Order: sequence, then C-alpha cells, then structure tokens
Amino acid sequence: MSAAAGSPASKMVWIPAASAIAREAGARLREFYSQGVETEYKGDVDLVTVADRAVEKLIRTRLAEAFPDHGIYGEEGTRDRLDREFRWYVDPLDGTTNFAHGFPQFAVSLGLEHRPAAIQPGEDGTLVAGVIYDPLRDELFAAERGRGAQLNGRPMHVSRTGNLGEALLATGFPSRKRHASPNIHFYQEFTLRSHGVRRAGSAALDLAYVACGRIDGFWEFNLNPWDTAAGILLVEEAGGRVTDYAGQHYRLASDEILASNGPIHQELMSCFEAMFAGRDLAPIPTPQEYAARRAARDA
Repeated sequence: MSAAAGSPASKMVWIPAASAIAREAGARLREFYSQGVETEYKGDVDLVTVADRAVEKLIRTRLAEAFPDHGIYGEEGTRDRLDREFRWYVDPLDGTTNFAHGFPQFAVSLGLEHRPAAIQPGEDGTLVAGVIYDPLRDELFAAERGRGAQLNGRPMHVSRTGNLGEALLATGFPSRKRHASPNIHFYQEFTLRSHGVRRAGSAALDLAYVACGRIDGFWEFNLNPWDTAAGILLVEEAGGRVTDYAGQHYRLASDEILASNGPIHQELMSCFEAMFAGRDLAPIPTPQEYAARRAARDA
C-alpha cells in the first residue's frame, strides 16, 4: 500500500522497495501453501521446503535489482557481495516447520545492516531497516532506524505492561539438537510467573508481535542473524529493548536474545540471572498478592 505524502512511510529510504519485495515473496508462499509442498531434511529434524529455496531465489533477484550495491546473506545459502557497505539478512520462510505442516504461522523477513568500511569481519554493523511480512494475515511490519515502526503503514508501539505477572511472553525451541536445549527449564518458570508463554514457531513474528504490543516479551536460544535482524530493529523503533539475557547489547551472532517492551526487561533479566546461578527464585505471588500490588500501583 502506498503512503500518503508527508507521512513517515513516505520518508523511508529502503522500506518501500523492501516491502514490495516481501509482499511478492509472500504471495509466492501463499501459492505454495495452498498447493502443498515437498519437504526434505537439512539435518535430523530440520526441514527445508521447495518454497524456501524458490522464494529465496526470488528475493535474491529482486534485491539485486533494487539495491545492486548491497550484499545478501540468506538462510538457504545465498552469500552475495558480503564485502559491501550494506547487507541484507534474508529469511524467505521463517516458520518452515509450521508451513510444512499447514500451521498458519510463518513470515518473510528482510533485515538491512550498515557495515562501514572500517568494520572488522566479525563485528556487527548497525541495523537500519527491517521488514517482516505475514502473507496469510496480510500484515507488513516495517521499520527504519530513527523513523519509527509501522504495521501496514500505521505507527506501532510496544505494550505498557509493567510487571512480569501481567505479561504475555513468547519463546521457541530448536528443531535441531532440541534434546540439548535448556529452554524447557526457563519455559516452566516463565509460564508460572506470567500470564502465559506462547510458542508459535516463528521468531520473526514473535519479535514483530513484541513491537506491536501483542506480546510483552520474547526470549530464545541459538537463533541466526536472518531470524532476528529485522525483528530487532522493529522492537527498538517501536520503543522496546533487545539485549542478551544479562542485559548486554545484542549481537547478531549471539546465542541468546531477550526482547521486551522495556518495563519488564529488568524483571526478566533477574529471573535469568537467578536460574543460571542456580539460585531459588522469589516465591510466585498469590492471586491476592497480585491484586494488592495492582491496587497499590493504581492508587
């Protein structure tokens, strides 16, 4: 959809072209989804579909046409012009397992990183643009650094939830090496200490939902740059916070990500700190204690 003249969207540099590419890619995913797709395994349980590869090829072509001087780093193997000043992180189908099973929760994710000439190979640049498109709901989440975040062209913001006990959270579990993931222990504790934890199977959409206020916080282990690049910027531009579990600046190669609306971030980090240290967490408040806290807060 086109933005009105003078609106924040009309001032964006990369988002108009990236949004068009994401929408075209999403249309292809809808076609594959309605027809059913062939799947194969990249590892013991890690799926890849014909759609992943076909849509990454489409995105690669369209990005090269729109931004011929930009590099492209894709989940399904694209490694083009990685020495360039700008680099796109591309996930053509975030939520492949959902897609392959017919579960309607998946997205296209495009995140743009600025990498100035003096940057070292293993050093992060600055995320400057991000687009996540949900083709089944026709929802396009977009952001450029310093210009805010939008959902279908309208400004979006993180939630105002002020404490973990009233928060809705999200997380994910790896398909590969899942027996070695420690996340089930954190899942249990956060489920008991919040309004609930959702595990919908698309990290990109989980981050987009934090950005638009549908979810108050999200954490996960061992994600890849193409999973998170766009979503990180969405959360930050929508007023939220993204770090590792200790509160340090999030790196694209990090083994852990914690995103939130901001007000509950310290409480989430305190839980991680205690659990990693093997300390007992504070007792879970009773419903009466929660009610007393709300009354005191609202007085």
